[in-house]
Amino acid sequence: MKYLMMVQGTQQDYEAMRGKATGNSPAWSEEDIQAMYAHMSAINDDLAETGELIDAQGLAEPAKARHVTLGADGKAVITDGPYSETKELMAGYWVLDCPSLERVTELADRVTRCPQPAGAPVYAVVIRPILDGAGDI
Repeated sequence: MKYLMMVQGTQQDYEAMRGKATGNSPAWSEEDIQAMYAHMSAINDDLAETGELIDAQGLAEPAKARHVTLGADGKAVITDGPYSETKELMAGYWVLDCPSLERVTELADRVTRCPQPAGAPVYAVVIRPILDGAGDI
């Protein structure tokens, strides 16, 4: 079965990773960033080796996001991010083909152990099954 496994973050988290402490997180050092990349790369390498990895990507900061909704007049309403009303957004994801939800849960547990500076916020890893067809709803 295919699963989407997501990590979350905020605009403040991205700023902290650029070395600017925020109310949400201490400033990350270059060593902190390299440790995070090494941890995530090891996970990706292992998933590629087992054949479970379909895709994995980090996403640009919320400030570079765009939100498109339908206005009352039937025209698109476009808002550039970040959005003050939104706390956490998806910061990165994996699309996986795993034999079970238990296996994806093991992987999510491994992701939660990503090194980060003391005091940095901890977010849940979200797992969502990917529907195979219209009848799966």
